[in-house]
Amino acid sequence: MVSKELRFDGKVVVVTGAGAGLGRAYALLFASRGASVIVNDLGGGRDGTGKGSKAADAVVDEIKKSGGIAIADYNSVVDGDKIIKTALDKFGRVDIVINNAGILRDKTFARISDSDWDLVHNVHLKGSFKTSQAAWPIFRKQNYGRIIVTSSNSGLYGNFGQANYSAAKMGLVGLCNTMAIEGGKYNIHCNVIVPTAASRLTQDILPPDLYQELKPELIAPVVMWLCHEDCTENGAIIESAAGWATKYSLVRGPGTILRHSINDIVTPEDVKNRWNDVTNIEKTEQLSSIQEATASLLEHLDKMRNPANSPTNDSNQEIYKHHITAKDCILYSLSIGASVTNESDLKYLYENSETFSVFPTFAIIPGQMAIFSSSMLENAIPGKSVDLVNVLHGEQYLEMFKTMPTDGAVTNSCRLLDVIDKGRNAIILIGVDTFDENGEKICFGQMSVVVVGAGGFGGKRKSEKTIDPIDPPKRSPDAVVEQITSQDQAALYRLNGDSNPLHIDSMFASMGGFTRPILHGLCSLGFSARHVLNTFGNNNPANFKALKCRFSKPVYPGENLKTEMWRQGNRIFFQTSAQSGIVISGAYVDLNEVVFDNNSISTPAINESTKLGSDVIFETMLSKIKSTPEIIKKINGVFQYNVSADDGTVKVWTCDFKNGDVYEGDPKSGTKVDTYLSVNDKDLIEMALGKLNPQAAFMKGKLKIKGNIMLTQKLKDIMSSGAKY
Repeated sequence: MVSKELRFDGKVVVVTGAGAGLGRAYALLFASRGASVIVNDLGGGRDGTGKGSKAADAVVDEIKKSGGIAIADYNSVVDGDKIIKTALDKFGRVDIVINNAGILRDKTFARISDSDWDLVHNVHLKGSFKTSQAAWPIFRKQNYGRIIVTSSNSGLYGNFGQANYSAAKMGLVGLCNTMAIEGGKYNIHCNVIVPTAASRLTQDILPPDLYQELKPELIAPVVMWLCHEDCTENGAIIESAAGWATKYSLVRGPGTILRHSINDIVTPEDVKNRWNDVTNIEKTEQLSSIQEATASLLEHLDKMRNPANSPTNDSNQEIYKHHITAKDCILYSLSIGASVTNESDLKYLYENSETFSVFPTFAIIPGQMAIFSSSMLENAIPGKSVDLVNVLHGEQYLEMFKTMPTDGAVTNSCRLLDVIDKGRNAIILIGVDTFDENGEKICFGQMSVVVVGAGGFGGKRKSEKTIDPIDPPKRSPDAVVEQITSQDQAALYRLNGDSNPLHIDSMFASMGGFTRPILHGLCSLGFSARHVLNTFGNNNPANFKALKCRFSKPVYPGENLKTEMWRQGNRIFFQTSAQSGIVISGAYVDLNEVVFDNNSISTPAINESTKLGSDVIFETMLSKIKSTPEIIKKINGVFQYNVSADDGTVKVWTCDFKNGDVYEGDPKSGTKVDTYLSVNDKDLIEMALGKLNPQAAFMKGKLKIKGNIMLTQKLKDIMSSGAKY
């Protein structure tokens, strides 16, 4: 594609240090594109000594021979106002200032004299300041101006023997940043060029073969574009060399809070303990202004003022970072039986899926790794050491406050909650709070670790901090899902971070009393949680709220896992069986919303014969529309209510306010439902009595509505039944 030629007709360009090298290349290119050029050059040596007119005159002659317009200027850049006056006297305006002049006085830091320092800073930093400042009022008046300042890799990175030069070149970056901010509203743009080019400053510094390739003519087009009126870049740092260019940006890492309460102090030990987090730049962020930096600081201060949801300095806790990648998320999902054969699992297995997510129980993994990286287990039981061969996962609780990230760092705050003496065995209870990069709590996990043979130390028999498992209802399950594990299931699952030899090493397993390596309890749990979420939660990770389970018996890789499920409201009780019997017991998953998978759950969960308290509401509705038929025309809609009770009963009521009928059961054939409502029996009664505002119920998640939500506002009068309960 051929682009329209960039022209500078009518524009006046000032180029300092234009007698050779980069400056000459800039001057020639701008003149060839129609600009009038002031070729400034003092004519001295690269150390700043001497002066003369020969260099500038030669470039002016070259431009004129090619049909361009140019005049020479021999002033020092420290007298930048004189250079700008030359432009005004000759052309009556100035549009672009390219600060290119420079000198070198290289000496090691210890040997730099005041003169060496001042001369370099005068030419590079002060010269750019004085020349740009002289043009500034003209730019403001004409509402247009472009400024280039020249930095260097020595400024960005430092360089041996160039402390004076490096400091001046980095100073130019700061100067440009401020000019870009102050000039932006006047259409004055200032940018930094970081060139590496063959010039009189580098001719005996760069290797000969590299020197030949670093043609200034390859950088000049980059500078020209930055100066064109169509270029919107402002405050950019652009490096260019040998026909290559890139943009620099100042970035920072996520950092860490050194004190977690506004009333805390920071000790040198706090800094030492968190130094890895301070210096971690695996993931960075770019701030565009000092205002953004200040806002970020205020956010951290707010976390210190409100430390409830942030890691604390509690001496009873240990803090660990864990970085999550898309590959981690996919590996975990594969290891708990997710498959591409289930279309809804693709969001857990393909990083480019529009809804790419991590399965909720993955949230246990970072906390588990943090626990086993800490010294909590080793020192938890008084007078006894903990041997890994004797450690079993007893129970697990997980509560989600937001979905896990699929990429990024999380912080795990682990604390020892209690140690329980069960006689023969000991139980170590550990809590883990997991936070995202913004300090927001993602989840809370409670792990119960059984240490076989470590009891009898005279400790307490129970703990009030334990979250107890709950047995399922004593009736037939509402849904059953079975899935066979692979012989390699444990070998695959251990790649998530639990490398306990118990799950891969036959000799180690035999030491623990097992005939062969066993499957991780959390792997079996992952299978079961998938079955529950897929059956009752539309396989939507946002529906997952909490989980509790007890690991009862071991599972061997290759065995069939059978998950039986019972629904009571938004709580799904489940137990999982394998060849040895029930392997996960006392378990439940709390969902934010129940969405049935009709392929997995059958009608026994819907019991229309059971009488619910809210039945009278629908009976009253029917009576009302019979006695006041005008209500039908006022509402003119069809509603389906799915009413649940705490014992798991679900009843369906159809309110047909188009044909004047209210009846128990699904809509009749040919009846189109406008709005679906799901609500608990008790909450529906509270709404009918006026004790629960329907809008508040909807906001709190007690009332779920799908379809025409606005139509429900017309139910107000008919819902006020006046019935007594």
